[in-house]
Amino acid sequence: MQNPKTFICISNYFKGADFLIHLKSLGNKVYLITSEKLRDKPWPHDSIDETFYMQGQDIDWNLEHLLLGVGNLMKSNQIDAIVALDDYDVEKATYLRENLRIDGMGQTTGRYFRDKLAMRMRAKSCGISIPAFCSLFNDHDINTFADTVSPPWVLKPRSEASANGIIKVYDKETLWIHINEMGNNRFKYLLEQFKLGAVYHCDSLISDRKVIFSLTSKYLVTPMEISQGGGVFRSSNIPYNSEDDKAIKKVNEQVMKDFGLKHGAAHTEFIKSDEDGKIYFLETSSRVGGAHLAEMVEAASNINLWKEWAAIEDALVRDQKYKLPKVKKGYAGIVLTLSKYQNPDLSSFSDPEVCFRVPLDYHAGLVVQSDKSERVLELLTEYVDRLVADFTVVVPQETVSKLH
Repeated sequence: MQNPKTFICISNYFKGADFLIHLKSLGNKVYLITSEKLRDKPWPHDSIDETFYMQGQDIDWNLEHLLLGVGNLMKSNQIDAIVALDDYDVEKATYLRENLRIDGMGQTTGRYFRDKLAMRMRAKSCGISIPAFCSLFNDHDINTFADTVSPPWVLKPRSEASANGIIKVYDKETLWIHINEMGNNRFKYLLEQFKLGAVYHCDSLISDRKVIFSLTSKYLVTPMEISQGGGVFRSSNIPYNSEDDKAIKKVNEQVMKDFGLKHGAAHTEFIKSDEDGKIYFLETSSRVGGAHLAEMVEAASNINLWKEWAAIEDALVRDQKYKLPKVKKGYAGIVLTLSKYQNPDLSSFSDPEVCFRVPLDYHAGLVVQSDKSERVLELLTEYVDRLVADFTVVVPQETVSKLH
């Protein structure tokens, strides 16, 4: 057994069990910092040496208390790495690394993977194609944008995850109504041209500054459509070496290189414009994709993103070479909806391609896998109608009151 290394893992959402389990199986000491509200979640406690709980959740955390707690832990432990398991934990991890001088992503680079305005400014400076955008700092800049860039536009919170808090706007008068309603929060938003097109996500593993694995998938219904209109979320990976697959993977590699992600997992979104057919960068994150996309990726490729991310982190602190397992080139898709039942009975979905049932309260979802992309799409289409008929409930999008 190798000498154990010590990891602090931060997550104020219940996720990353496979990461924690594999990190421990590699002979490490694993500490978890999470929210008090998640105390009763089924964390893999056998793989965690000690769990520390913070009051509140996410933005309610007191960062000074967090720093003090980790600083006290360091009095008797050599901390080798700090890992943020969720999007909202990136700032916390970078804050701790900067203050405690622990190797890893710092606050400036962290901004490129959390702050949507920083992402766009970085992409623009690196020559990566992006939709037209504008900060909300200066009234003249906003007016110039509205007068020169054709609507519709979207107002996006700079540091929220997924499609949370996005407002679609069709004219200049309404735009200013929304901006004025934001008050002092306007600076936490950006303005962007809304482009019609197919939205893709590329889920990646990065080691030694290189993308060593990536899978390109297409949202059949986008997160923004779901958040604003409800319905059934769907995604599936696209044919390998297709024109879109090669183009998106090429831009994804440029994003990872130019944004400075040295190692870990990434979930990056792109749009193929209906207008000109070009691939535009939308946003990225230094984490495993949510909404059980990790299970879909594993079904298609045999690569467990959580597990391999843990192996990359372990190899890094030991100064060893990480080796990616053999990758399968299959196809998989996910279908997921809010359910009117707490524990929906999905036993009627008995096709042999079903490989995973989403274990979330008040959600009905499945992952299917096949050697053929056409079969995956056929099943997803069939399952949508059945889920809508028997389970789906539409819940209005909550207004984001506390911005990151």
